[in-house]
Amino acid sequence: MPKYTVHVRGEWLAVPCQTGTNTVRWLGKEAVRRYIKNKPDNGGFASVEEVKFCVRRCKGLGLLDHDDTLEDTLEDNEFVEVVIEGDVTSPDFIASKLEGVYLYSKYPEPEKYIYLDGNSLTTEDLVNLGKGLYKIKLTPEAEAKVRQSREVIERIVKEQTVVYGITTGFGKFARTVIPTSKLKELQVNLVRSHSAGIGKPLIPERSRMLLALRINILAKGYSGISLETLQQVIEAFNASCLPYIPEKGTVGASGDLAPLSHLALGLIGEGKMWSPKSGWADAKYVLQAHGLKPITLKPKEGLALINGTQMISSLGCEAVERASAIARQADIVAALTLEVLKGTTKAFDTDIHAVRAHRGQIEVAFRFRSLLDSDHHPSEIAESHRFCDRVQDAYTLRCCPQVHGVANDTIAFVKNIIMTEINSATDNPMVFAERGETISGGNFHGEYPAKALDYLSIGVHELAAISERRIERLCNPSLSELPAFLVTEGGLNSGFMIAHCTAAALGIAECCKKQQEIPLVNVISENKALCHPSSVDSLSTSAATEDHVSMGGWAARKALKVIEHVEQVLAIELLAACQGIEFLRPLRTTTPLEKVYDLVRSVVRPWLKDRFMAPDIEAAHRLLVEQKVWEVAEPYIEKYRREHIPESRPVSPTAFSLDSLRMNKCVGTDHSDQDEL
Repeated sequence: MPKYTVHVRGEWLAVPCQTGTNTVRWLGKEAVRRYIKNKPDNGGFASVEEVKFCVRRCKGLGLLDHDDTLEDTLEDNEFVEVVIEGDVTSPDFIASKLEGVYLYSKYPEPEKYIYLDGNSLTTEDLVNLGKGLYKIKLTPEAEAKVRQSREVIERIVKEQTVVYGITTGFGKFARTVIPTSKLKELQVNLVRSHSAGIGKPLIPERSRMLLALRINILAKGYSGISLETLQQVIEAFNASCLPYIPEKGTVGASGDLAPLSHLALGLIGEGKMWSPKSGWADAKYVLQAHGLKPITLKPKEGLALINGTQMISSLGCEAVERASAIARQADIVAALTLEVLKGTTKAFDTDIHAVRAHRGQIEVAFRFRSLLDSDHHPSEIAESHRFCDRVQDAYTLRCCPQVHGVANDTIAFVKNIIMTEINSATDNPMVFAERGETISGGNFHGEYPAKALDYLSIGVHELAAISERRIERLCNPSLSELPAFLVTEGGLNSGFMIAHCTAAALGIAECCKKQQEIPLVNVISENKALCHPSSVDSLSTSAATEDHVSMGGWAARKALKVIEHVEQVLAIELLAACQGIEFLRPLRTTTPLEKVYDLVRSVVRPWLKDRFMAPDIEAAHRLLVEQKVWEVAEPYIEKYRREHIPESRPVSPTAFSLDSLRMNKCVGTDHSDQDEL
C-alpha cells in the first residue's frame, strides 16, 4: 500500500492510499480531512468540501494537477505540500522550502565512498563530503577501536561506577548520581534540553559537513559510542537525511553543544530534518521514508554525539578551502589589472623576493611572472609602453607579492590547525580503552580553531582591501589614463562608479548604520567590523562551570562572510580590468590573461552603455567561487614552472632551505631588458 507524507498548515500527516488510481485531489482532501479531525475547532472549517487548496511536491516544488493519478505522479513515501487558499501566507508559500532548494532537487546519490578512521580526513575531503560527492564507510581498524571503547562504557554501567556524563548529570549537576534505570532517559534529556539554537538552519552542504565530521571524530574510538549507533549515524549521512541545525547558539566551549544537539535530535527522530526527497519534514517521517529507524540512545551516547568542536571546524574547513581558492585567483585578477594599468614586471624579479624569503611572497611573485609579459607570453600592451618615463608603480600593484603573500601564508597556517582539529578527539570524558578508564579533560574547548579563524579573517580581508584600491585606480582617469569609470559618454553613463562604491563598502558596518548622511565611501566597510576577533571575548556559562569560552562559532561564521566579501570585491575588480582591456584594443595581453578575459566575456558582455550591473557582478562572482578563473590560468602557470630550471644558489643560506629555494626560485624570469614605467 503506497503512503504519502503530507504537510498541512505546519503539521505533517502520514496518508496511506489503498490504490494508485486515486487522484492528487483525493490526496489533498484526505490530508485536509485528517487535519480537520485533529483540531478541536476543525481548523476553522465547516467541512472538507469548502476547503480550496493546491498541492505541490516538496522535491523541486512542482505544482501538481488535481486530476492526475497518484501512481503516475508520485513515488511511494513521497512528501507533498497542501497549501490552503485564503491563508495569511501566499499560496506560493512552501513551509518545507529551504533557501536555494532548487539546487538540491536533483541531488544525485553518490556511488563512491570515503573510508574514515578519525586520523586522515582532509579539509578537501570534508568539503567534498559536504557537496554530497561521497558516502561514508568506517575502516576495520576504526570499527575495532569503537567496539573496544564501548566495552569500557558498558563495564562502567554494569559496575555502577560514578563517572561524569555516564552515571551523573552534566555541568553543574556533575555530582548528581543518576539511577541505572534512568541512564537512557538522561541521554535523551541531554539532547532535548541542549537543542536550544536559533537562526536559520545550516544549508545542506554545511549540515552534511558537520555530520560527516562528527562521524570522523567518533571513529577515533575515544567517545564510547556503540558501533551499532555509529553505523546508524552513517546510514543517515549516506541517505542525506540532515537534521535542522540553527546556525547560532554555540559559545565554542564544552563543545558546540547547541548545534550538535540539534544534529543528534534529528537522528533520534525528533525535531525537523531535510533530505532531497522530502524537503523539511518531521525527522521521524524523513527517516522512515529512507527506510531508517531513529537512534535509541544508550548510556554516554547522547554526550558522545554533542561534545566537540565540529561546528567551528566544519565551517572552518569550508572557510580555508574558499580562502585558498580566492587567494590563488586574486593573483590572476591583480595581474590583469596591472596589465591594464600598464605596470612593470620589475617588482616581481626573482632576486627581490629571494632576499625576503617568505614562501607565500615568493609564490605570488612567481605567478605574476608566469602570467605577465615574458619570452613565453609576450604582451602587445606591455610592448606599447616599454619606453615610457614612469619609474615605479603604486603599492597596490608593486606590493602584491608582499600583501597577497602573507594572505597565502596565513591560509596555510590556519589550514594546518584546522587539519589537526578535524582529526582530533574532542569529547569529554575521553574513553581510553587501552587503560580501561575514562578521563575528564578539556579537548572540547574551541580556542584553537577560533583563534585560527579570527586570524584567517584578518589575513584574507587584505585581499579585498588592496583589490578595492586597484579598482579605484582603474576607475580614476587621472591614475589609469582610461575613460572615467571605464565607460564612454561619461555623465550620460556612470559605468563602474557605484560598483566601486560597493567594493569600498560591501554594506555599512553595524556601528554606522544610522549615519546615513555620511557618504558611502567614507563609511567603514563591513569586513573591517567583521575582522574584529570574536575569540578575544568570553562569557561565563553553566553556572560558572564553563567559565571561559572561545566564541568560535561566530569566528567561523564571520570568517565565511569575510571570504564571501573578498570574492565579491575581486569579482568587481575582474569585471573592471576586463572592461579596461576594451579601451586598449586592438592590443592584446599575454595568452593566459587573454584566456581569462575570454572566460569573463563568455558570461558578461562589455559595457557600451549603462545597464543593470548586479547580475554581471554575480556572474563574475560565480566564476571565482567555482574556480573557473584558476582553471583557465593554472595550466600556463604550471607549464611556466616546469620549463624553468631551478636555481641552486641561495642568496642567504640562513634565510630559507634549499628545498624551498628550489620550489620557489626560478631562473630565466629576470626581464631586465624591460624599461621601467
